[in-house]
Amino acid sequence: MEKRVLVLNLDHSPVAVVSAQKAIVLTLLDKANVLSTYDLLEIRTVSRSFEYPAVIRLNHYKNIPYRGVLLNRVNLFRRDKGECQYCGSKRHLTIDHVIPKSKGGKTNWTNLITACNRCNVNKGDKTPEQTGMNLRTFPFKPTLSFFLADYAERQAEEWLPFLSS
Repeated sequence: MEKRVLVLNLDHSPVAVVSAQKAIVLTLLDKANVLSTYDLLEIRTVSRSFEYPAVIRLNHYKNIPYRGVLLNRVNLFRRDKGECQYCGSKRHLTIDHVIPKSKGGKTNWTNLITACNRCNVNKGDKTPEQTGMNLRTFPFKPTLSFFLADYAERQAEEWLPFLSS
């Protein structure tokens, strides 16, 4: 059982990603309903066969406080697709403050980008405007749905209709 299962709250907002085993247990206990399955995949036991769930929805609303996406190196590189936001290089990546800390720049989603070592050194303690370096994309704070949609495009296309909102 390799494929993961998207769990939606009663209002169709994403809650979690779980294993197929956990998803089947939730459906057998009548805590969730299967909304979508993976084509041509099934889970077989000695006496039964189950369609392989791709997306399930909880039968009761669970109040889960939104904590946001954790700001760390892995998530920052994932948001920027593993590319330097100045030149597009995928090698020797570092983290750069768009507005340098010495000039009052904060360490947050909207001021941090992925940059290759060469561009980071060339930019130094200046803003991109002062060095004539243009950003390929502007930094933003991603949501959980952003990362789930990125995963879905690569490994679980069945999730995409449920993440479009």
